[in-house]
Formats: sequence, C-alpha cells, structure tokens
Amino acid sequence: MQAKVRYRLLILTLLPILLTLVSLVFITIYWNISYTSKQLFMKVKADLAVAENTLNQVQNRQEQQLAHVANSWAFRTSFTQFINDKQQTQPVHKLANVLDNTKRTLKLDFLRLVSAEDVAKDPDLTALLKQKSGQSASGLMVLPPNRLRNISPELERYAKIDLKQTQRALEPAKQQEERGLISRSILPIVNSDSSITWYIDGGNLLNRDTAIVDYIRNLVYDEGTLPLHSIGTVTIFLDNARVSTNVPINASSSQYSEQNRALGTLVSEEVRQQVLIEGQPWVDRAFVFNDWYISGYAPLLDIYGKRIGMVYAGFSEGPFINTYLMNIIELGSILMLVLFGSGLLVYRGAYSLLKPIERIHHVVKAVQSGRNVRIGELGLDRDNELANLAEQFDSMLDLLQRRNAQIQAAAEQLEVKVEQRTKSLQDKTEELQRNVALLNETRQQLVTNEKLTALGELTAGIAHEINNPTAVILGNMELLKYELGPQAEQVSEEIDLVIQQVGRISTIIRSLLQYSRPGEFNAPIEMHQTTPIIEEVLVLVRHSIQKQDVELIKQLYATCPVEVNQPQLLQVLINLVVNAAHAIEAKNSSETGRIWIRTQDWLENGQPIGVKIEVEDEGVGISEELRSRIFDPFYTTRKDGTGLGLSLSYGIIKRLGGTIEVKSTEGKGSVFTIGLYHKAKDELTNNPYKGLHFS
Repeated sequence: MQAKVRYRLLILTLLPILLTLVSLVFITIYWNISYTSKQLFMKVKADLAVAENTLNQVQNRQEQQLAHVANSWAFRTSFTQFINDKQQTQPVHKLANVLDNTKRTLKLDFLRLVSAEDVAKDPDLTALLKQKSGQSASGLMVLPPNRLRNISPELERYAKIDLKQTQRALEPAKQQEERGLISRSILPIVNSDSSITWYIDGGNLLNRDTAIVDYIRNLVYDEGTLPLHSIGTVTIFLDNARVSTNVPINASSSQYSEQNRALGTLVSEEVRQQVLIEGQPWVDRAFVFNDWYISGYAPLLDIYGKRIGMVYAGFSEGPFINTYLMNIIELGSILMLVLFGSGLLVYRGAYSLLKPIERIHHVVKAVQSGRNVRIGELGLDRDNELANLAEQFDSMLDLLQRRNAQIQAAAEQLEVKVEQRTKSLQDKTEELQRNVALLNETRQQLVTNEKLTALGELTAGIAHEINNPTAVILGNMELLKYELGPQAEQVSEEIDLVIQQVGRISTIIRSLLQYSRPGEFNAPIEMHQTTPIIEEVLVLVRHSIQKQDVELIKQLYATCPVEVNQPQLLQVLINLVVNAAHAIEAKNSSETGRIWIRTQDWLENGQPIGVKIEVEDEGVGISEELRSRIFDPFYTTRKDGTGLGLSLSYGIIKRLGGTIEVKSTEGKGSVFTIGLYHKAKDELTNNPYKGLHFS
C-alpha cells in the first residue's frame, strides 16, 4: 500500500535535514575516533617510555644503594675487621649480618661480597664490569637455576613459574620457566693502594616481582587518567612469558592478589614476532591474555645486547569503545529529537495543504471501492490549484459514471449473445467428440477383425500341416517304445520328453486356434500350486537357453493355490523366460546375465487372494514408445520372431481374469508381473482382446 500524501510531503521536507544531520554525525564520529585513536596510541607510547625509564632508574638506584652500603660506617667497620682477621668467624658473621640487614632495608633480593677471583670466573659479572671499567655497573641478565642457586637458594625456588596455554599465542615449549630475570649491579671496593680485591654484588629477581610493575602502573595510570572501569597494566616478559605483571585473570576480582595475576601466560604471536624476533617496538591494539588492550611493547636487552624479553604498558580498550558507543547514542538521540521537532513544525505548517489533499485521497479510495461520491468544495480560493484539481476530478467522475452506464448496458446484451453462441458451440463440440470416439472404435475394431481373420487362416493352416506330422511322431514313439520292450527303459526319459513336447506342440496349436476363435475352445482349469509348474518350466527351458550365458535364479515363496490351465501357464512362463534370455543376449554383455523367477502370495487387506509371478532379466530393456505395443499381435523386434508370444500370453492371462504388467528401464532390464486369482474370474464372455494396446 502506498504511503499517504502527507507522509510523502513530510519525508520530502525532512529528507535534506536528515541527510545533513546524519552527515554531520558521521563526520563528527570519524573525527572523534581518528583523533582519539591517535591520542590513545600517543599516550601508550609515552607510558611505555616511562616504563623503560623506570627500569633504568631501578638499575641506577641499585648502583647508588651499593655505593651507600660501601660508604656506610657499619659496612666499613665490619669489612675492615674481616680483612684484618679472616681466620676468625666472628668478623665473617658480623659482615654477613650487616649485609643481610642492609639487604632487607634496601629491599634487595640478594646482597653479597664477592672476591675478585670469583668475579673473574663469572662471565656475566666480567661482562658487566667491562661496561664501566673500575666503576659500578648495572644491567639485566638471565640466569639458569644452578647459577641462581649459587647466589641464593631462595632465588632458584622463587624464579619458577608455571607456563600456561594462552589465546592467540604459540603452544608453550615447556611446562615451567625455571630461569630468572635479574636486575643486577656490582660495585668494586677500592683498597688504599688503589687495588681491587672485593666487590659488592646486589640486585633484584624480576620473576614474581609485583612491586616494580605496580609502581610503574601507579606512576603512569594514576587515578583519573583512564575512563571508568578501564584497567591500566604493566608487564615484564622473559622471552614471551609474563614473569612480572598486574594483568588480571579476572577483571571483576581484585587486581592486586597474586592469584589473579596472569603470571606464566604468553604474549600473542604477532607481538612476539615483531618485538622479540624483529626487535621493533609495538604501539597498537593487541590481545592481552583474554581481552583487547591499547598496548605498547619494547624489547629488553641484557648486558650482551641480546633480546631477552619485553616490557609492556597498556590499558583496556573496552571502556573507550563504550564511550564511543555512548557518544553515538547521544548524537543519535539528539538527531531523533531534532527530526521530531522539525517534523512537528513541518506537519503543523503544512496542515492547510495536507487536509484538502487528504480529502481528495479519501474520495479516490471511495470511488475505487464502488461508492458514488464527489469531492465538492474544499474551502479554498477558486484560483487555488487544488480547488481546480478537485473540480476537474468531479467532472471526470460524472463523465465516467455516464460511460460506465453505457458500457454496462452493452455488456449485458453481449453476454446474452455470447451465452447463446457458447451453448451452440458446446453442443456441436460434444457431437464431434462422440463421432470421433465412434470412428476410433470402428477403426480399431476393423483392424482387430482383419488381424483375427488373418490369424484364423494362418492357424487353420498350421493346425492342418502340423497336427498330421505330430500324430505320426506320437504314434511312432508309442510303437518304438512297444518294439524296444524292456530296452526302452534306457531311453525312457528321452521318449517321454519327446511325447511330452509333441503334446506341447498340440497344445500350442490349440492355443493358436483358441486365440483366433476363443469361443470354440474352453481349456479346462484346475486348482494348482505354482511352484511345481515353475520347476517344470525351469526343466523345459534349460535346453532352450543352454547355449546362452544365462543364470536362472528362482525365489519361490507362494503358498496360495490358483485356478489355471497348467499347459497354458507353462506356455506363458516359457515364453517370458525365453524372451528374457533373448533380451540378455541382445545386450552383448561379457558378464553372465541373470533371470529371476519369483512367486509370492497376492495379499489384499492382509488376506491372500492369489499369486504374483515375476520374471525379471538384466537385458536391454524396452523403450517407453515400444512398451505400449509389445502385446500387439504380430508385433516383434526380433528378425526370427512371430509377434504372437506376448499376445498369446496376454490373452491366456486375461481369460483367467488375471493381470499382466511390465516395467522396464533401457539398458538395465525388464520385469513382467503376472497376477493370478485364487478363483479364476469368468471373463470368457468378454472380448478376450480387451485391454490390448494397438498402435
């Protein structure tokens, strides 16, 4: 349904306003997102720089702390006693107590006195001292468990962190990180003769060190620097594993408990590739454990200049996205309010224009529904365009009404004439159809009579010419059997078979005569089981198809007896089996063809009413256009065929009141199905050729 005129006018009026406001909103959103994104990346880059500088300050502070230790009165006193009397245990214990107390005071993980010989044996300390010859030096290094144990057994135990499988990261290559990431400083103690025999070695293990990452986080992400619910985090990586972090596992829980820190989780593969492998810093959004963060990553270098890990600073982007969405919602709400106010003003301002248009619209709808109404006066000036339109429309409706009345009268007259002509045409059509049907029936009967006449003459000649030789053969076989006497037992089966086949010839001759003159022959029918008859068929056709590569398969399950004439049923089944064998032979297949003979009870409402007999082959099949002619007399596709086999079979089955059906697929084979009732139905009074398909 089309929109009303008022709404169209309203849309046309508000469309420029809408397009302008939407354009402004999208431009504002684009500028806001673009500017804010740049600001966020600039902020995280600055946060990362603060984190890196803080790590450097930690190392510088360690150097200053070691210098204060070396210059303290307690250390100088105990160290002097230790140097003067190394053989006594009291100075050694006193120096150890001083170093232990100082370590706790300065919050160092280890603080010890190392001889110059031990320093020379330690490659890491040697490399560290080479940075500043004769002065204190600091740096990061990664130590295996055995070297951590040499410094302090507690360091080895505390450094172990279980690695966890993490989203968007590689599978961990090992289950536990046992190495330690250490911020280490060393200070030489210069003797009075400017020689150096002892060094102060101290530092912190960064594994599980929550103080340094929390200190950096509080420094760069103080309260008020991030939106509500945004999480600022700092992490120190050893390789790609988080060894010191305040990235929470569950953001809704406390971030400060050690159980809620994502220790042992891995950095995403794209960040690892750029920072650890390529050595380039990362300033972009990145997936951090379980959420997206605005992130900054920078590689950490050890005292040899080798990349050993990363330092990270970042904050969750979810609250910023929520802020963007809230801005869009606010802008959208303002847009809707402006549109609503503008629409209300336009609607009220155009009411005087919309009311006459609405009335015209209602009149048009009423006329379409069949009502006889007019627009009339609109209360406008006569010079108004809408008033002129209404007057012209009313005039057009008056003219249309007069024309409709004329058309209606003419239509009624035309309808009467069409009715009369249609009835006359229908009568003639029905008469023509009856004549055509009568003509087809007459033509079909004439064709049938001609075929029957030819068949009668043919079968009469066949009966005369074949019955005499068969009678001679039968008489001589009886005489031969009598003359041979006991010796006839050796060939009794062959003699009986010859006599039986001669009898079958006589039966076929009688069937031919019965086909042409069915009223003259009434073959006796008796109650028979179908299984013995089919067994006899298999014996009789065995010699006929022995030269063909055909396998006969019988599946005989019928138990219901049927009223049939045994010789005639034998004739039908032998004909179907021989035809199936010829169809397989015509296929020219190198494989052995198969013919199935099946029987089963014919059930109706669960009760047996007869028997179904199927003859199925794997032959060439029958095309659809030939399938309607296979039961026609004298129709055959074989050069040596007579075209009477299937026609005779059809007549025999129909005289028993049975059914014969065929299903076939070209190239796959055919299935002939015979249905025989338990009690043969008397159809001898009917035309035995009823139902044959003549072309």
